Formats: sequence, C-alpha cells, structure tokens
Amino acid sequence: LVQLVESGGGSVQAGGSLRLSCAVSGHPFTTYSLGWFRQDPGKEREPVATIDTDGRANYADSVKGRFTISRDNAKDTLYLQMNTLKPDDTAMYSCAAKQGVGSWWIYEYPYWGQGTQVTVSS
Repeated sequence: LVQLVESGGGSVQAGGSLRLSCAVSGHPFTTYSLGWFRQDPGKEREPVATIDTDGRANYADSVKGRFTISRDNAKDTLYLQMNTLKPDDTAMYSCAAKQGVGSWWIYEYPYWGQGTQVTVSS
C-alpha cells in the first residue's frame, strides 16, 4: 500500500505565498522520483515541478523563479514552496510518485495523492 497525503492548500491574495506538503509511505522514500501536478476546471492536468532521486528538479516555464520543489528524505516528505502567486495558479494540486528515474510525464506516475485546492484572488 503506497499512500500520498497532501496538505497546505488554501486561499491567498495575489502576490502571497503557500507551502504544500506531501507525506509519502509504503515504499522506501529514497527510491521515489516525485512531482507536483495541477488541474483547474476546463483545463488539462499539467506538470508543475518534478524532482528525482538525486534531488534534481525541473519546472514548468510558468512557475520558474517563483516555485521551489524540494524533498526531505529524513521525513519522507515532498514540498512545493509557492511564492508570488498569481490568479492563474489557481488549481487543484496533486503530488505523485514513481519508483526509479524521474519523469515529466503524468502517465508514468502510478501513485497519487487526493489533491489540495489552491485559490489565488486578484
């Protein structure tokens, strides 16, 4: 049983910050590559940021310079620090995990959390 549980979502004004967390259990955390993905009604799900087993990160162009993905292997937890939030960042954010090498592609992630809502007001 692999479980991922997100927390930290909420409502914030444009320009504000939020920190999302994702607790992962069920397999050795250090073997996972991880990612954050988001989906707003009427839009396709899109990758936001990924991080591999060596801590190397990739970001969507729309969030570069504003978001930071990180992992704490001692706590089995994935994070997404979101700064300078914009209304276009409003979405349901989900974390996901896969074993082995990292990936940008949603279909390669078999394990998903339930999602946490982020709403950014003008």
